[in-house]
Amino acid sequence: MGKCCINLGSLFAGAEALVRDQGILNLVNGSGLCVLQIPGLAGQSNPFYRVHPRRNDRFIEPTRRLVDLYPEVDFTEFHFVKHLLTRLLDLGAARFALLAQGLQDQWCKNLQSFLERVGPPVILLWLRVHRQSPCDVGGQLQIDRPMVEQFRSQCAGIVELSVSVAGASKQLEDVLFGTLQQPMAEHMIGPAAHRAIADALVPVINDLN
Repeated sequence: MGKCCINLGSLFAGAEALVRDQGILNLVNGSGLCVLQIPGLAGQSNPFYRVHPRRNDRFIEPTRRLVDLYPEVDFTEFHFVKHLLTRLLDLGAARFALLAQGLQDQWCKNLQSFLERVGPPVILLWLRVHRQSPCDVGGQLQIDRPMVEQFRSQCAGIVELSVSVAGASKQLEDVLFGTLQQPMAEHMIGPAAHRAIADALVPVINDLN
């Protein structure tokens, strides 16, 4: 498109990092346009647990609410959010549904806070990534259409797109990685997926000009 752009994506950063990093907000507010890939639900502090402010996949501590909900669990054995949530889901769907609702509510608050603090137009990229072996936790922690649509009036557009990771889409041969990096590379999206994302975003961006 011939435009200067900067990628502020950060490994394992979720909604928590998005709203707490003033440096990111300063950069975004100095830009002409922000494309925000919608973050997942798990990587954020919420009424049930706290995460690392930058590495949002790191579990820091439970709140009293989570301890009361799962009195039989020793939370000192968990260091990562995915491990924690997988274990809690194994203990039953009823209690986990309460946790999932808390995560959804917090996600909406975080995204609302971000949009209120950003001046330039924001395009939300709702990227659905299909994996080879979907995680059970991922199936229980869904961002649904009403959650996203509530922000349509506050953003310049919403781009929804489904892509597959390289290992599931036979794009692995197009990805460059070291010998020991193949397990990770299989879970990343490949060049064709990146091109599909660009093709979906370009007309929406052009319509703003």
